[in-house]
Amino acid sequence: MGLLLLFVALVVVFGISTFNALTRLRQLTANAWADIDVQLKRRHDLIPTLVATVKGHAGFERGTLESVVEARNRAVGAGGPAAAGEAERVLAGAVRQVFVLAEAYPELRAADSYLALQKNLTEIEDHIQNARRYYNAVVRDLNTRIQQFPSNLVAGPFGFREAEFFGLSDRGEAAVPAVDLDRRS
Repeated sequence: MGLLLLFVALVVVFGISTFNALTRLRQLTANAWADIDVQLKRRHDLIPTLVATVKGHAGFERGTLESVVEARNRAVGAGGPAAAGEAERVLAGAVRQVFVLAEAYPELRAADSYLALQKNLTEIEDHIQNARRYYNAVVRDLNTRIQQFPSNLVAGPFGFREAEFFGLSDRGEAAVPAVDLDRRS
């Protein structure tokens, strides 16, 4: 009888500690996503100012600016990490296109407002990357814990579900570009 009570006590302690660990990881995941969301909102809030600044300083290509606004609107409306990751990838590409095209307008590149916006966007991009790395690490830990035996015995019945990663949807973007040092000019 004493051995049976000890076994039951161990099972209960295991269940409680596993449930608490999974709850902690789920909360960390939600918190990490909230950190990403704050940084994305900061970027989304700067985009209209960037568009207005560029439009005010140059006869900029209307199509480029419209694509940035459309990409921003899709990114703002994206739901969940996977959809947001794709929408943010498109938005980042559109913003990069504005910066590339701005190189043709020296008066724009010299404007203090444009330089400040470019600096702010660069800082926000760094914050987003740091928040993304942290979020994905927490998601990895949560998903691993949910899948591992014996914690999966607690995760399933208590409704713990795997979280989505936030990152590149196109694995080709993750590839390191080749550099040819032997190229002769």
